[in-house]
Amino acid sequence: MEEEKKNPLGYEPVGKLMVKFAVPSIIAMLVGALYNIVDQFFIGQSVGINGNAATNVAFPMTTMCMSVALLFGIGGASCYNLSLGKGEHDKAPYYIGNSLTMLAGLGVLLCAVSEIFLTPLLVLFGAGDSAAASEAGSVFACAKEYVGITAVGFPFLLLTTGGGHAMRADGSPGMTMFCSIIGAVINTGLDALFVFGFSWGMSGAALATVTGQVVSALIVIWYTAFRFRTSKLTKQHFIPRIKVIARIASIGLASFFNQLAMMVVQIVLNNSLRYYGGLSEYGAEIPQACAGIIMKVNQIVFSFSIGLGQGSQPIESFNYGARRYPRVRKAFLTASGAAVAIAAIAFVFFQLIPRQILGLFGEGTEQYFSFGESFFRIFLFFVPLVSLQPVTSTFFTSIGKPVKGIILSLTRQILFFLPL
Repeated sequence: MEEEKKNPLGYEPVGKLMVKFAVPSIIAMLVGALYNIVDQFFIGQSVGINGNAATNVAFPMTTMCMSVALLFGIGGASCYNLSLGKGEHDKAPYYIGNSLTMLAGLGVLLCAVSEIFLTPLLVLFGAGDSAAASEAGSVFACAKEYVGITAVGFPFLLLTTGGGHAMRADGSPGMTMFCSIIGAVINTGLDALFVFGFSWGMSGAALATVTGQVVSALIVIWYTAFRFRTSKLTKQHFIPRIKVIARIASIGLASFFNQLAMMVVQIVLNNSLRYYGGLSEYGAEIPQACAGIIMKVNQIVFSFSIGLGQGSQPIESFNYGARRYPRVRKAFLTASGAAVAIAAIAFVFFQLIPRQILGLFGEGTEQYFSFGESFFRIFLFFVPLVSLQPVTSTFFTSIGKPVKGIILSLTRQILFFLPL
């Protein structure tokens, strides 16, 4: 009870807390989704369909980074808030420090692996035969040019995404939002300059993305070093401890597997669309380009659901640790209801104006729009139901029950989607 009086997570109205934490989280997720969509827009206008298809091929790499960022970002934040709710003030800071250390280290590792094995990875992700790399403007060549640069930004992407959860757990969702916004503004401005002004094409879009990520990551480092409020972080908290890392990873596994499942689906879908598209009247490039746009538009809707789930995480974790279960339940139900309502509105737009949405990302043939409209309407038909998955899997992570979260993360995409 003493701890509840000190921390507003334990006594302020749940509705007020949801607005305080969920709204900045949603904005941060939306801005993060715009990183890829802004690149898609500028590339579509300057490079064309093959450029859009290339960003779709490159997308699994971004998803892999996000899976690691969520593993240690959400895992560390949940462990931290659970510990604070239990009054474990000495133990809690280790979860934040160790999570940030792992994010930086694994970001460097992912960068190195991506640069060393870039060609075979792009073949695996559906870019086609590596012989096409020498063909200027081919999907493979565009993807290699783009990822060769964006991979440099992986350590900064991980720190920005995972560190955002640490700042939210510290009671500063506004700082998480600010990091995302400043990065997106820089990315958008430099996209216009590099792609349209300097005519750098894929390289320009990639450079703009990395620059935005670097600035956002520097803000995260500054905040955790000098502005962390609820606990004082010292050097010892950043030294890796096996037990601490294992606990963080066990809690963050649900979010990790959810993103990993998305990556697997993207790889299978890219290869399927390329193979069967090549056998159809549409060719290989049109299905890949359309799928890339549609999945990224869908990411906007998921940004609301994920933002609601992440925004409710500190409330759920702290109150579950403090055994205030009615507050935990109310936070979950509020997030779930809002996610379904927002997804239902998106469903209407997806069914009524898919051609107009596709048209925002560049010109195309009648075949391009015909395939895209059909894909839009069918692929996103059950988006209101799907919106419940990220909220619920994050909920189980928040209360320290990762196994249930993992099961929910794997059902839709791995157990059902891929076999079907």
